[in-house]
Amino acid sequence: MAFGSQVPTVGVDDLANGDFLLDVREDDEWQAGHAEGALHIPMSEFVSRYGELTEAAPQDGRVNVICRSGGRSAQVTMYLGQQGIEAVNVAGGMEAWAASGRPVVDDKGQPGTVV
Repeated sequence: MAFGSQVPTVGVDDLANGDFLLDVREDDEWQAGHAEGALHIPMSEFVSRYGELTEAAPQDGRVNVICRSGGRSAQVTMYLGQQGIEAVNVAGGMEAWAASGRPVVDDKGQPGTVV
C-alpha cells in the first residue's frame, strides 16, 4: 500500500507546544507512555468514540494524529479528512516523539516509555 503521498504529514519538530494531539494507540501503549495533554482514543474504538474528538478538538485548528510509528495514525488521518476535518499524521509517531527528546509520561504523570 502506497498511501504516503495521500496522507498529509507533519514532523515532530514542526509541532509547537500546545498543538492539539490525538493519540490512537491502544490502552496498554497509552498507559506506558504518551505525550502530556494528548487526547487518547484508541483506533479500535475510534468510530464509536468520534464525538469525544469533535468536542475536544479546536474548531479552527488542526488535529495532529499520532500512534507508535505512523501506520494507524495515517489511517485515522485519512478518515478524519473524509469527515472534513483538517488532520495530519505525525511522521514516525511516538517513537520519533521520544527520540526527539519530547517528554513522555505514563498514566500517573511519571516519566513513561514508548512500547
